[in-house]
Amino acid sequence: MKTKQMLLADDVRAIIKAATEHADSNGWKVVVAVVDEGGHQLGLLRLDGAAPISSEIATNKARTAAIGRRESRVYEEMINGGRVSFLSVPLQAMLEGGVPIVVDGEVIGAVGVSGVKSDQDAETARAGIAALGIAS
Repeated sequence: MKTKQMLLADDVRAIIKAATEHADSNGWKVVVAVVDEGGHQLGLLRLDGAAPISSEIATNKARTAAIGRRESRVYEEMINGGRVSFLSVPLQAMLEGGVPIVVDGEVIGAVGVSGVKSDQDAETARAGIAALGIAS
């Protein structure tokens, strides 16, 4: 049997705090979602002024990154590169902004952000993950 790291409530709070502080410092109104390795929501915070739909998009970006075991942008790039058949996979947000949390080579969860440009969403997600002090 294999032992695996997992996100704790304190980890989720730290991720959300760091990500929202990063967003605030840039004047970005975003939603930050954190999920476990199966894509189940562990935490979500919608900053004042962020669009309500961003809650769904951020969560789905995080789910895509967690269960796909890679950044959600990879799927967007494949589709933009002509592999349109990927539109039929059961992932819900194949857009940049979902970043997996990787510990010892294992995905233990993901962070999804929505509300600004996709690269800024991903930057904010990475800022949240950085609070854990791990290399993702």
